[in-house]
Parts: sequence; structure tokens; C-alpha cells
Amino acid sequence: MQTGDTTTSYTKSSYRNYVLIMLTLVYVFNFVDRQLLVILQEAIKKELHLSDTQLGLLSGFTFAIFYVTLVIPIARMADKGNRRNTVAAALGLWSLMTAISGTVKNFSQLLLARIGVGVGEAGGSPPAHAMISDYFPPDKRSTALSVYSTGIYFGILIGFLIGGYLNQRLGWRTAFFTVGVPGLIFSLLFFITVKEPQRGATDITKPSEEQHSLGEVLRLLYSTKTFVWLALAGGLHAFCIYGLVNWAPSFLVRLHGMKSSDIGIILGLMFGIGGALGTLVGGFLTDYLGKKNMEWYLKVPAFAIIISIFFLAGAIFFRNTFLSIVCLGCCASLQSVYLGPSIAVAHSLVPASMRALTSAILFLVINLIGLGFGPLIVGLISDRLNPYLGIESLRWAMSILIIVSAGSVMLFFVSVKKLVVDLNSKR
Repeated sequence: MQTGDTTTSYTKSSYRNYVLIMLTLVYVFNFVDRQLLVILQEAIKKELHLSDTQLGLLSGFTFAIFYVTLVIPIARMADKGNRRNTVAAALGLWSLMTAISGTVKNFSQLLLARIGVGVGEAGGSPPAHAMISDYFPPDKRSTALSVYSTGIYFGILIGFLIGGYLNQRLGWRTAFFTVGVPGLIFSLLFFITVKEPQRGATDITKPSEEQHSLGEVLRLLYSTKTFVWLALAGGLHAFCIYGLVNWAPSFLVRLHGMKSSDIGIILGLMFGIGGALGTLVGGFLTDYLGKKNMEWYLKVPAFAIIISIFFLAGAIFFRNTFLSIVCLGCCASLQSVYLGPSIAVAHSLVPASMRALTSAILFLVINLIGLGFGPLIVGLISDRLNPYLGIESLRWAMSILIIVSAGSVMLFFVSVKKLVVDLNSKR
């Protein structure tokens, strides 16, 4: 598709906002399909006779390992080819595999279906990030990427609401099928109505048409230092996010005696609306403060995580159900601030032709550490403590998230110092 003569029309405010909405909806489907398993996992555990470790593998490590294995080669193709097509195909694949998840008979079959979801979702975000950076100029990117990132929380909201309701009324198998089919339909709508933008269309400097190897991109990202520390900080923070979100339903069932339908509504609203608000505030605030000092793109997430630690401790250790849930909502809002600004900083470090691959590498680290090990480590600790603590084992297993959050804060402040050095070296 020729894009050289369409830059002006593609970057008109009305159309680029439409594209942003469409990409955000794709991301909503991404997290509806990904988090549906979480709200259904207690029912699945009972029917398929699974352990907490197996649940951690299903919702975390196994999904993540295939996601991160394929995210880089898919992003390489996206940087060279049509990113709109990549996103549409990825959405169709993961939606199909979600529907298939409702037909499984045992752990192995469900594991294979979730691997398929991970393979599909590997092609979602990196091409979308690159498209957004081509539609929106630098001073609006953090906001735009944060709007896109709200798809995580609206996806959690819808997944929890629909999953909890359908699980209670029709069973977990119907929930998977009901969620998967609409994604297939939307992938066709996305393909038909969204246009591929010209690379670097909104950059201040003229973009280079040069193609870059994986080695070149890795060397550039490593040489900046900011990216290395930012990726590690984001990975540890994602460890806490997924460790909390993926185990919150089981936590409320076991330790607060709640029903899955009630949990779906409450957690959906808390994580969905709270997370979306936090993401949007993070984008707006960092774009505003970052005009004078780019360090705020990383300082704002760091301060938000510091405050979130206190709410995380309250969510885990308060015995009162209402207080625990309120703390969960506040924690979700504060934890969500980091993603849009982090992507914006990463994209500011590289030329337009490297952005999809840069996002892929960032998400590789975030998902491998966060999604891969967050739910799994919590599940492993819970299983080890269960003979001694019973249902309280999950509470104490989740307390590790407090320590990891503190580590994430330190790495964010290290990345701030590295950003100062990298910015000065470019002057």
C-alpha cells in the first residue's frame, strides 16, 4: 500500500483519533481474552483438578514464554511491512484460540489453547505502538499511548464482568466461546477501516528509510542505558501487577468468601475504571510536566508506585473485605501510571523505523519477568505454604509483591539518572 501521498489525510485529528480508538479496542480484546482465564480459574481448577502452580503456568509463564519468543520476529516483520495487517491477523488468531479454550478436556489441552492465545497476542501491541507514534507527534505520544494502554483495564473490566456472570450462569466453557467469537468479527472491521500510516509521518526530523537488523537495534538500546534500566523496572513492576490481578479473584474467594459473579463486578470496576483513570492521568501528567523536563516521564511512575505500595499492603492484609477491595482499586489505579510514559520514553530513544521492534523488546522483558513469573511465583509459594497455613498461604504468597514493588521503584529512579546522561549526550 502506498503511503507517501496520504500523510496529511492520515494525520488529521478526526481520523487519527478514530485509529486510536480502534487500536485501543483491539487492546481491550487482548486483555479480555487474556484475563478471562483469571476470573474462571477457580471453576477450572475444580473441574480439571489443577494445582495453584498449574494455574500460575496457565495464566502466566507458559503464555508469556511463547509471547516473548514470537514478539520480536513479528515486530521485525511489522517494522518492514504492513502493521495494520499484522494487528488484524493477530486479533483473529488469539480470538479463535480463546473460543477453542472452551472445548478442552484436560490441563494439556487448555495449556495448548492458551499457548495459541499467547502466539496471537505477540502480534498485537508492538505494531500498534509504532502506528500510534506515526499518527501522533512527540508532544502528544505519551497521552495517546496512555489512551491505548487503557485497553488493558477496560479489557480487565469486561473480562471480569462477563466472565464472572457467564461462569455463574452458564459455566466457564460458555464464557470462553462467548468472548472469542466477537474478536474474530472485529478483526475484519479493523482490517477494512484502518489505514497503514507512513513511518515517521509526525516526527520532527525526516525519517530514514534504512532497515535495521535486530543486532543494530539491540546495540542502540543497550548503548542508551536508559532503556535497559527502564525495561527492568517495568518488568519488576509488571511482576507485581500480574501477581496481584491474576490472583485477586482467588484471594477474594478463599479469604473473603465471595462469589465469582460478585468478584467479577467488583474487581472489574476496581481494576477496570481505576486502572484506566490511572493510565490516562499518567499520560496527561507526564506530557504536561515533560515539556519542561523529560525526567518526569519516569519520575511520575516512580512516585505513583511508592504510594501504591501502601495500598498493596492494605489490600493483602486487611481482614475487612470492603477495606481490602478499596485498597485493591487504589493500587490498580496507581500501578497503571507507568506504561504510556515508559513506551513514550523508549520510542524517543530510537528512529521511527525501530519503534515496533523497540516496543517488542520492551514488552519481551516486561512480559517475561512480569506475566511469566509474577503469577507463577505467587502460585509456587502458595502451594509450598499451604500445608502449614491453609488458605492463608495465598495471602502470604502475595506479600512478596510488596518487596518486588520496592525494587521496581529503585530501578525507575536509576533509569531517571541514565535518561539525564543520555539526553545530555545527544546535545
